[in-house]
Amino acid sequence: MMNHSLKSQCKVRSGTVITGKWHGNQYTVIKELGFGANGVVYLASFKGAQVALKMSDNDMSITSEVNVLKSFAKVQGPYSLGPSLLDVDDWTSSQGRISFYVMEYIHGPNLLSFLEQKGKAWMPVLFLQLLNNLAELHEKGWVFGDLKPENLIISGPPPKIRCIDVGGTTIQGRSIKEFTEFYDRGYWGLGSRKAEITYDLFAVAMMMINSAYPKRFNKTTGGISQLREALRQRPELKMYESVIIKALQGHYRSAGQMRTDLLECISDQPNRENVNSKTGRRRGNSVAGIKQSAPTSPDSKPMTRKQYRRKQKKHNWLEFFLIMVVVATFYALYIVLKLQ
Repeated sequence: MMNHSLKSQCKVRSGTVITGKWHGNQYTVIKELGFGANGVVYLASFKGAQVALKMSDNDMSITSEVNVLKSFAKVQGPYSLGPSLLDVDDWTSSQGRISFYVMEYIHGPNLLSFLEQKGKAWMPVLFLQLLNNLAELHEKGWVFGDLKPENLIISGPPPKIRCIDVGGTTIQGRSIKEFTEFYDRGYWGLGSRKAEITYDLFAVAMMMINSAYPKRFNKTTGGISQLREALRQRPELKMYESVIIKALQGHYRSAGQMRTDLLECISDQPNRENVNSKTGRRRGNSVAGIKQSAPTSPDSKPMTRKQYRRKQKKHNWLEFFLIMVVVATFYALYIVLKLQ
């Protein structure tokens, strides 16, 4: 929670013009977007465009967050997790000198709102994007820290998962700066609050659970037993159970490993449905009392996990293309339904 003196010092009214001391850029405040432990974020206009401006009297906090945004900018991939950094400057106000930085304003619903509006089928697609970006961020030596749906905005089209708050991002090995209890492994008694890759992946798993429990749930017994039980009570999470449990228990050493397993779960689903249809247990069309054996042939042997991973490494470009096809298909269906 932000201290009142900082909130008061950084409080400005709509229409206030923030003029940078060093670069001379002028930003007109439109409204407050939110505030946290280290500053206040405003929606502002600059040369006819909307931007997000964060100000704070804590120079170290501003410097740290600017460095994080610069690291985001270096991430090479199909998606950019964080907002683009546009300006860094100081403002001399009636309260004294206040540091600020300006970043891209990302507009759209947060993660859970998007899934509620567009359907849970989008969940794995968005989490594949998120894990891809976290892998890149982790390679730069950072841990996101305060991962939660409220900090993740879905922009587009096509839908892209983006972050609007990097205040909790921490250099690996240090203590987590900011956290939210539901997504914090320390709260559930499943690990420390040290900035590690496994800390972020625990939060990813909790957000996957959260997608089936939009209002979350309270901690009772805590530990893996309560989370496992919550997971098994939601059929829509069943196909991802193995991935979620491994992330909750800290078994993944990289976001890439978790992403590979999540992709494998998605890829295996058509095979499961095919097996169900061959055994007469088709959804909505079951055949009772009749046992049928699936035909076998030398060419129908299932692919092993090792073979699958080797194939994925060789065809990452194809994987990305297929994901984008899925996104484009969902979006096209959405447009058609909207026009009807």
